Amino acid sequence: MKATRRLPPLRFVAAVVALQAAAAIYFFVDGVNDVLHAGSDMTTLEASLEALVALGLLAGVVLGVFAIRAAAREAHETERALDLARGALAEAIDLEFARWGLTASEADVALFALKGCTVEQIATMRASAQGTVRAQLSQVYAKAGVNSQAALMATIMEDLLPRRDSQ
Repeated sequence: MKATRRLPPLRFVAAVVALQAAAAIYFFVDGVNDVLHAGSDMTTLEASLEALVALGLLAGVVLGVFAIRAAAREAHETERALDLARGALAEAIDLEFARWGLTASEADVALFALKGCTVEQIATMRASAQGTVRAQLSQVYAKAGVNSQAALMATIMEDLLPRRDSQ
Protein backbone atom coordinates (compact mmCIF):
# COMPACT_ATOMS: atom_id res chain seq x y z
CA MET A 1 0.00 0.00 0.00
CA LYS A 2 1.31 3.43 -0.92
CA ALA A 3 2.26 5.74 1.96
CA THR A 4 0.62 9.13 1.92
CA ARG A 5 2.31 12.30 3.06
CA ARG A 6 0.76 13.75 6.20
CA LEU A 7 -0.08 17.42 6.07
CA PRO A 8 0.01 19.63 9.17
CA PRO A 9 -3.33 20.03 10.94
CA LEU A 10 -5.54 22.83 9.66
CA ARG A 11 -5.47 24.57 13.06
CA PHE A 12 -1.68 24.75 12.93
CA VAL A 13 -1.69 26.21 9.41
CA ALA A 14 -4.38 28.73 10.42
CA ALA A 15 -2.33 29.75 13.48
CA VAL A 16 0.81 30.29 11.37
CA VAL A 17 -1.15 32.35 8.82
CA ALA A 18 -2.74 34.40 11.62
CA LEU A 19 0.71 35.04 13.14
CA GLN A 20 2.06 36.13 9.74
CA ALA A 21 -0.92 38.42 9.22
CA ALA A 22 -0.52 39.96 12.69
CA ALA A 23 3.22 40.53 12.08
CA ALA A 24 2.53 42.08 8.67
CA ILE A 25 -0.11 44.41 10.11
CA TYR A 26 2.18 45.39 12.99
CA PHE A 27 5.08 46.18 10.67
CA PHE A 28 2.81 48.09 8.28
CA VAL A 29 1.31 50.21 11.10
CA ASP A 30 4.81 50.77 12.53
CA GLY A 31 6.09 51.83 9.09
CA VAL A 32 3.19 54.24 8.54
CA ASN A 33 3.73 55.66 12.05
CA ASP A 34 7.44 56.12 11.29
CA VAL A 35 6.58 57.93 8.03
CA LEU A 36 4.22 60.29 9.88
CA HIS A 37 6.78 61.06 12.59
CA ALA A 38 9.96 61.04 10.49
CA GLY A 39 12.21 64.03 10.82
CA SER A 40 14.55 63.90 7.84
CA ASP A 41 14.12 62.86 4.22
CA MET A 42 16.33 59.79 4.74
CA THR A 43 14.28 58.67 7.74
CA THR A 44 11.08 59.22 5.74
CA LEU A 45 12.45 57.12 2.84
CA GLU A 46 13.51 54.35 5.21
CA ALA A 47 10.12 54.37 6.98
CA SER A 48 8.30 54.39 3.63
CA LEU A 49 10.29 51.36 2.44
CA GLU A 50 9.56 49.63 5.74
CA ALA A 51 5.82 50.26 5.28
CA LEU A 52 6.00 49.09 1.65
CA VAL A 53 7.79 45.87 2.59
CA ALA A 54 5.22 45.24 5.34
CA LEU A 55 2.43 45.82 2.81
CA GLY A 56 4.10 43.28 0.50
CA LEU A 57 4.26 40.79 3.36
CA LEU A 58 0.56 41.34 4.08
CA ALA A 59 -0.27 40.86 0.38
CA GLY A 60 1.74 37.63 0.41
CA VAL A 61 -0.25 36.37 3.40
CA VAL A 62 -3.55 37.17 1.68
CA LEU A 63 -2.45 35.50 -1.58
CA GLY A 64 -1.19 32.52 0.43
CA VAL A 65 -4.59 32.11 2.07
CA PHE A 66 -6.29 32.15 -1.34
CA ALA A 67 -3.78 29.61 -2.67
CA ILE A 68 -4.29 27.32 0.33
CA ARG A 69 -8.07 27.51 -0.05
CA ALA A 70 -7.83 26.72 -3.78
CA ALA A 71 -5.49 23.78 -3.11
CA ALA A 72 -7.79 22.44 -0.39
CA ARG A 73 -10.79 22.72 -2.70
CA GLU A 74 -8.90 20.92 -5.49
CA ALA A 75 -7.76 18.18 -3.09
CA HIS A 76 -11.35 17.70 -1.93
CA GLU A 77 -12.59 17.43 -5.53
CA THR A 78 -9.82 14.98 -6.40
CA GLU A 79 -10.64 12.84 -3.38
CA ARG A 80 -14.30 12.86 -4.38
CA ALA A 81 -13.41 11.77 -7.92
CA LEU A 82 -11.20 8.98 -6.54
CA ASP A 83 -14.01 7.78 -4.30
CA LEU A 84 -16.32 7.62 -7.32
CA ALA A 85 -13.68 5.76 -9.34
CA ARG A 86 -13.08 3.30 -6.49
CA GLY A 87 -16.80 2.64 -6.28
CA ALA A 88 -17.07 2.14 -10.03
CA LEU A 89 -14.09 -0.23 -10.02
CA ALA A 90 -15.55 -2.26 -7.16
CA GLU A 91 -18.89 -2.42 -8.95
CA ALA A 92 -17.25 -3.55 -12.21
CA ILE A 93 -15.29 -6.25 -10.39
CA ASP A 94 -18.42 -7.43 -8.55
CA LEU A 95 -20.31 -7.63 -11.87
CA GLU A 96 -17.49 -9.65 -13.44
CA PHE A 97 -17.39 -12.01 -10.45
CA ALA A 98 -21.17 -12.48 -10.72
CA ARG A 99 -20.87 -13.13 -14.46
CA TRP A 100 -18.28 -15.83 -13.73
CA GLY A 101 -20.58 -17.30 -11.04
CA LEU A 102 -18.08 -17.04 -8.18
CA THR A 103 -19.20 -18.01 -4.70
CA ALA A 104 -18.74 -15.47 -1.89
CA SER A 105 -15.56 -17.24 -0.72
CA GLU A 106 -14.18 -17.47 -4.25
CA ALA A 107 -14.93 -13.77 -4.83
CA ASP A 108 -13.12 -12.91 -1.60
CA VAL A 109 -10.07 -14.94 -2.61
CA ALA A 110 -10.19 -13.53 -6.16
CA LEU A 111 -10.25 -9.97 -4.81
CA PHE A 112 -7.17 -10.64 -2.68
CA ALA A 113 -5.48 -12.18 -5.74
CA LEU A 114 -6.33 -9.07 -7.78
CA LYS A 115 -4.67 -6.98 -5.07
CA GLY A 116 -1.51 -9.03 -5.59
CA CYS A 117 -1.62 -11.12 -2.42
CA THR A 118 0.15 -14.48 -2.32
CA VAL A 119 -1.59 -17.74 -1.39
CA GLU A 120 0.11 -17.58 2.00
CA GLN A 121 -1.10 -14.02 2.63
CA ILE A 122 -4.66 -14.84 1.56
CA ALA A 123 -4.70 -17.91 3.81
CA THR A 124 -3.50 -15.85 6.76
CA MET A 125 -6.02 -13.05 6.18
CA ARG A 126 -8.91 -15.50 5.75
CA ALA A 127 -7.75 -17.83 8.54
CA SER A 128 -7.84 -20.68 6.02
CA ALA A 129 -5.47 -23.43 5.04
CA GLN A 130 -3.23 -22.71 2.08
CA GLY A 131 -4.63 -25.79 0.33
CA THR A 132 -8.14 -24.36 0.64
CA VAL A 133 -7.02 -21.07 -0.87
CA ARG A 134 -5.24 -22.89 -3.71
CA ALA A 135 -8.40 -24.89 -4.45
CA GLN A 136 -10.53 -21.74 -4.40
CA LEU A 137 -8.07 -19.96 -6.70
CA SER A 138 -8.19 -22.93 -9.10
CA GLN A 139 -11.98 -22.63 -9.18
CA VAL A 140 -11.72 -18.86 -9.78
CA TYR A 141 -9.25 -19.38 -12.62
CA ALA A 142 -11.44 -22.07 -14.21
CA LYS A 143 -14.58 -19.93 -14.01
CA ALA A 144 -12.72 -16.89 -15.37
CA GLY A 145 -11.11 -18.92 -18.16
CA VAL A 146 -7.55 -18.12 -17.08
CA ASN A 147 -4.68 -20.12 -15.62
CA SER A 148 -2.79 -17.69 -13.38
CA GLN A 149 -3.06 -14.70 -11.06
CA ALA A 150 -1.48 -12.46 -13.71
CA ALA A 151 -4.01 -13.63 -16.32
CA LEU A 152 -6.84 -12.96 -13.85
CA MET A 153 -5.60 -9.40 -13.37
CA ALA A 154 -5.19 -8.95 -17.12
CA THR A 155 -8.75 -10.16 -17.74
CA ILE A 156 -10.20 -7.69 -15.26
CA MET A 157 -8.06 -4.84 -16.61
CA GLU A 158 -9.01 -5.67 -20.21
CA ASP A 159 -12.69 -5.35 -19.33
CA LEU A 160 -12.13 -2.03 -17.56
CA LEU A 161 -9.89 -0.31 -20.09
CA PRO A 162 -11.37 1.43 -23.12
CA ARG A 163 -11.07 -0.52 -26.35
CA ARG A 164 -8.97 0.96 -29.15
CA ASP A 165 -9.52 0.11 -32.76
CA SER A 166 -6.36 -1.18 -34.42
CA GLN A 167 -5.17 1.16 -37.15
